[in-house]
Order: sequence, then C-alpha cells, then structure tokens
Amino acid sequence: MENAKTYLTPLARLLLASLFVWAGFGKLMNPAGTAQYFASLSVPVPNIAVWVVMIVELVGGLMLLVGFQARWVALALAIFCLITGFAIHLPGGDLANMTHFYKNLSITGGLLYVVAFGAGYLSVDGPSK
Repeated sequence: MENAKTYLTPLARLLLASLFVWAGFGKLMNPAGTAQYFASLSVPVPNIAVWVVMIVELVGGLMLLVGFQARWVALALAIFCLITGFAIHLPGGDLANMTHFYKNLSITGGLLYVVAFGAGYLSVDGPSK
C-alpha cells in the first residue's frame, strides 16, 4: 500500500482540483450569466462576487493540482466549500440543493485530508513527512 501513495495522492489532487478549475472556467466563459444567477440567489454584489469566486476556483484549483502550498490552498477551498454549502445550498432545501450541500461537505472532507497530510508525491511541495 505504501507504493500506492505515489500514484493515489496526485490522482486525488487531480480529482479534487478538477471541480474547481471546471467551475471557475465556466464562470470565466459567462461572467454576466453567473452574476445574474448569483443575484437570483441574493449573493451580495454579484458582479464583484463572480470575479472573486472565479479567481478562488481557478487559482485555488490550479495550485491544488500542481501541489503548490497545497495545505493552505486546501484549507481555503475547504472554507469556501463550507461557506457555499451552508449559505447557498442548504437554504435552498430542494433535492438538487441538498445534493450540492452534501457534495460540498464531501469535498471539504477530501480537502481536509490534504490539509492534514500535504500534497503528497509529484507535487511542487514534495512528499510530506
């Protein structure tokens, strides 16, 4: 199993990061539409929030992907997931929002593993001791 760390930690980072990079890229391709969606959810200053969220998702996702400052980035993304889960998805209360809420909790769990154990192998940070 020790040998599995070599391959599973970068794969885990890839899978975790892919969600953030994909979501950030989607917002980059349609910031006006995303701002309208944010406004429909009563997100404060949606025209600014869309750019903040986009940067968090894209930059955070790419940093996690390559394993640069992975523990700090994973902590920031975990907090981001908890905030969006509790502030946006949980109040929605319908089945789709509850699915997204629990998805955010699950992703937070994966990110907390990165916080606890580091980026692992094949990362800028290098394997954690």
